[in-house]
Amino acid sequence: MAVTPAREIAFEVLRRVEGEGAYASDVLHAELGSSIKATDAALATEITLGVLRWRRLLDFLLDRHMKKAVERLDLPVALALRMGAYQLRFLERIPARAAVNESVELVKNARKSSAAALVNAVLRRFAEEKGSPAKKFLPANVPLADRLGILYSHPTWMVARWLARFGEARTTALLEANNRAALLSCALHNEGSRDDVFRGLEEAGLRIRPGRLLKNAFAVAGGSVARTPAFLAGAISIQDEASQTVALLLGVRPGDRVLDLCAAPGGKTHMLARAAGLKGLVIAADRHAHRLSAMQSQFDRLGLRGAHLVELDATGELPFRGTFDRILVDAPCSGTGTLARHPEIRWRLRRDQLAEFHALQVRMLCMALRYLAGRGRLVYSTCSMEPEENEDVVAEVLSQSPEVQCVPASEAAKMIARYLAAGVSASDIFDENGQFRTFPGASQTDGFFAAILQMA
Repeated sequence: MAVTPAREIAFEVLRRVEGEGAYASDVLHAELGSSIKATDAALATEITLGVLRWRRLLDFLLDRHMKKAVERLDLPVALALRMGAYQLRFLERIPARAAVNESVELVKNARKSSAAALVNAVLRRFAEEKGSPAKKFLPANVPLADRLGILYSHPTWMVARWLARFGEARTTALLEANNRAALLSCALHNEGSRDDVFRGLEEAGLRIRPGRLLKNAFAVAGGSVARTPAFLAGAISIQDEASQTVALLLGVRPGDRVLDLCAAPGGKTHMLARAAGLKGLVIAADRHAHRLSAMQSQFDRLGLRGAHLVELDATGELPFRGTFDRILVDAPCSGTGTLARHPEIRWRLRRDQLAEFHALQVRMLCMALRYLAGRGRLVYSTCSMEPEENEDVVAEVLSQSPEVQCVPASEAAKMIARYLAAGVSASDIFDENGQFRTFPGASQTDGFFAAILQMA
């Protein structure tokens, strides 16, 4: 029996994610070229991200039928079991026979034929109870963090942290949001082209929904945005709304000198360059040459010529003589605000890494402030939900820099008001300290944090 292209692709992507530390979105992008049918691309994406999101629950349910835990099996066998189990439990339109038989074939194709009988037997038993609620199989008196961690497939240590900060109801909402497919949000680059762009997207079969935060943002579904004329012509870009908002917080003016210190993949850079205009100077920096090369390809698509790319380590001495009117430090972080989009992060991140990120972020922010011009403005941002990477970083740096202060909430609100969608208030996205926050589920965006700093 042949394995369908969708399952072959999903299996290979999962193998690289689990075995090589790759990111699913990057590998899927490389695997799902124009020669792949849209239906195969959709199923491959669904299985890949679904298995990554629900791995803990799938393993918990599978382990009930096995003498040896799934995570201790050879990787190809574990992947085949998880793929079959995900299809059986979550994809009602997939016939059970197809889910089981193709998982067996995947094991054989991976030269693990000795495990074929195991996969077949376990998945057939799994199929018999696929309609039973998972909580039925939990032992009595399981601690809340473990219970939620199993049922919503997150590490217990992560759930415990969120319970302590957000409480059970809000934590559960966050876990649910992390297990839903992330919205595919886009930025419209020219307000005047809105009607033509939307008409073209609809003719290509896409469904359009207005942005939740920004006037010039919108979400799409039902097709491939990257294959549409509007995308190829540079009229739109794919970018989460919270990420778009961070770039707007800088308030870049025509002619400004702008430094985007951790620029890749470049979604915010092109917004800064458009705002600075031809008389401005925009430097986009990153420590990885291959990411700068990918940025240049995006800038070529957008017809953007105003950004200068520089390879550097932002934690060390910067190679600039002058200062900048605007600096963006979109710092490397744990990414816990993007678990819907990058579910593999939840299994890779270790609790002790938060302290490591904090130290790196403090060094980076302190270095960037040395290059901020008088009366200049700096935005520090992350896509993390963790205080160690957000308000704790800002507080530590401000304690060492009396000449720097946070922009007040009232001023931050005025800066962003003209960009907000109808019905959105600045109080929805800023806290009392003027710090920008989005919460997955509530805002239907990634979870972002940003603080706007300026010289006192």
